[in-house]
Amino acid sequence: MIEIKNEDQIRLIDKACKIVAETLILLKESTKPGLSTGYIDEIAYKNIIKNNSKPGFLGFEGYPKTACISINEEVIHGIPDDKRIIKDGDVVSIDLGAIYEGYYGDAAITFIAGKPRSKKHIELVKVCEDSLYKGIDQVRNGVRLGDVSYAIGEYVFGHNMDVLREFTGHGIGRNMHEDPPIFNYGVKNTGPILRTGMTISIEPMITLGSADVYILDNNWTVVTRDKSYGAHFEHTVCVRDDGCEILTKI
Repeated sequence: MIEIKNEDQIRLIDKACKIVAETLILLKESTKPGLSTGYIDEIAYKNIIKNNSKPGFLGFEGYPKTACISINEEVIHGIPDDKRIIKDGDVVSIDLGAIYEGYYGDAAITFIAGKPRSKKHIELVKVCEDSLYKGIDQVRNGVRLGDVSYAIGEYVFGHNMDVLREFTGHGIGRNMHEDPPIFNYGVKNTGPILRTGMTISIEPMITLGSADVYILDNNWTVVTRDKSYGAHFEHTVCVRDDGCEILTKI
């Protein structure tokens, strides 16, 4: 069942989302070649706590850290580690959640640390972010969710890249993952109808090569089998009558 939030609930989700957005800006500014992903994760934890909120991922289904920090062929759910050192030219994806007064916010960004190794890596990051906004542009009251999924997938496929099939965006609110699942490919005029007051997290997860992936022995990190690089962007939005409000944007 897809829950429609009232304005009081939306404002709490918005507060959690703004904390996530602010923290992601800080993490991007702090990420430099030579630093560990564990160090970046500590910055995330401290900033979330400072804002009178709780990390949304820490302890979720046993997840051990505050952020997911994925590098290169790790598309999502990379576990921060003091021994994992960021190198010049790494494609770094950071996914982050926060809980404010019982409500979740969730967002993700991808960027290149230091000097890019390839123009294809620059294109990968741009296509992923642009595809997110292609999906967001479809969101408004009365639109079917398949239109959002279709817009994302067609944009990515049109750039000869691929999307993960096994992982999706989601509704969000008092729980981090609520209905509906939001695929990054789909068919127009299918799926549930979006209604004003729904809060959803849209998150393209794409690859330069094949989208065939596997999970590492840590039971979390999703890696491409062909070692092609991945990217991940996410915004949490609220459906409105004539469009949507991007809650994780400052």
